[in-house]
Amino acid sequence: MTGASVREALEAAVDALAAVGVDEPRLDAELLLGEAMGCGRSALIADGGAEVPAAAGRLFGEMVRRRLRREPVAYILGRKGFRNLELAVDRRVLVPRPETELLVELALELRPERMLDVGTGSGAIALAVADELPGCAVTATDTSAGALEVARANAVRLGLSDRVRFLEGTLPEGETFDLVLANLPYVAEHDWASLQPEVTQWEPREALLAGPDGLDAYRALIQKSAGPLYRYAAQKTGALAVEVGEGQAEAVAALMRQAGFERIETRRDLAGIERVVAGWTGAVA
Repeated sequence: MTGASVREALEAAVDALAAVGVDEPRLDAELLLGEAMGCGRSALIADGGAEVPAAAGRLFGEMVRRRLRREPVAYILGRKGFRNLELAVDRRVLVPRPETELLVELALELRPERMLDVGTGSGAIALAVADELPGCAVTATDTSAGALEVARANAVRLGLSDRVRFLEGTLPEGETFDLVLANLPYVAEHDWASLQPEVTQWEPREALLAGPDGLDAYRALIQKSAGPLYRYAAQKTGALAVEVGEGQAEAVAALMRQAGFERIETRRDLAGIERVVAGWTGAVA
């Protein structure tokens, strides 16, 4: 890329990325070149005739080669935006998705006093809730020690380490919460081969796959979480809300009913997919 203009470097990268099937080759090329040159996408577009400095050209070339191997842009950049936060991410955690923000929005509506984020990964849900609901006592768990390292580092960097408690495991022994949120593995084994290479080749498999129908992790969580929520619900309502895959909402709602949750609600993402299933225990209005 040395000696090329911004426009030429972008066009070459877009053509190469499109050829290997990248979904948004221009967006990705602009993000990577902006990172290499230390400027935003708008600056690149405004001055397409500017020459790409040699050092930036070499860095851009290396980043494009990584993207050609279908490494996610978030891993190449080392960060991903989620609501008001910029989270550090690497291969120990999933790349945060926009649809997961639905869980945060539910927490903002319910305004819990004590919330648990199960399977926190990068800490996206827990840290967003702590940032936007400073009065909430947030606990976040994960079975992956590597994921917890990423989440704790994000909390420190964002100045939120005093608002979130991170624990290894799933449900803290003997504790109660008025809201439990979870984005657990929900990919069915038979769907694995149809996923994009960015997912199957780069993201942590253990954070994605969940048995033949994709519901193994939620079967376990729903049964276990009813107890902590019921204990809390002796005085007020408790709720469990989970993110699910396309076509799974009805089955997850049935699991919640079987576990004794009194009211079930589903919420759709921007694509119209039923993405969140929530169940309430206690005296539901």
